[in-house]
Amino acid sequence: MAKFLYHVTMSLDGFIAALGDDMSWLHDVPAGPNPAVERVLGEVGAVLMGHRTYAPAATADGEVYGGRWHGRIFVVTRDAEPAPGFTLVADLPEAMAAASEAAGDGYVAVLGAATARRCLEAGRLDEVLVHVAPVFLGDGVRFFDHPGGTRVRLEPVEVSQAGPIANLRYRIG
Repeated sequence: MAKFLYHVTMSLDGFIAALGDDMSWLHDVPAGPNPAVERVLGEVGAVLMGHRTYAPAATADGEVYGGRWHGRIFVVTRDAEPAPGFTLVADLPEAMAAASEAAGDGYVAVLGAATARRCLEAGRLDEVLVHVAPVFLGDGVRFFDHPGGTRVRLEPVEVSQAGPIANLRYRIG
């Protein structure tokens, strides 16, 4: 059975996107070889994302991870136009089931903060892998936002560094 992995790059001040869901800041992050990324790309069997992550990704010709990974990509949305390479699903439980089936014994990489939070609330998020970039964004989409939420215990799996990027992998405890 597939495991669900929230995989994301975050600014040091805790944001995954700048205001307006702007992801262009990632182009300025030093992108040297990162063994943690290479390892996870080999483990991912499917991708699950929400509509806010899909909007910029839809212009990438059905590719995520800069075109370095190929497989099924499921988008939880009710009001987006379909783009090649993406499967649109209106219902989160249905999307999780389809992504899990497509991933087999691999991981479902969850992209997007709201989708990751919803997977956690559904009891389906197994791990978190965050790459911390040496930049402050000051405002934007928080890495994890759950106002009035519950404490979630995380067990360290891997802590490593690749150049200026810190890689932190945790199991949901």
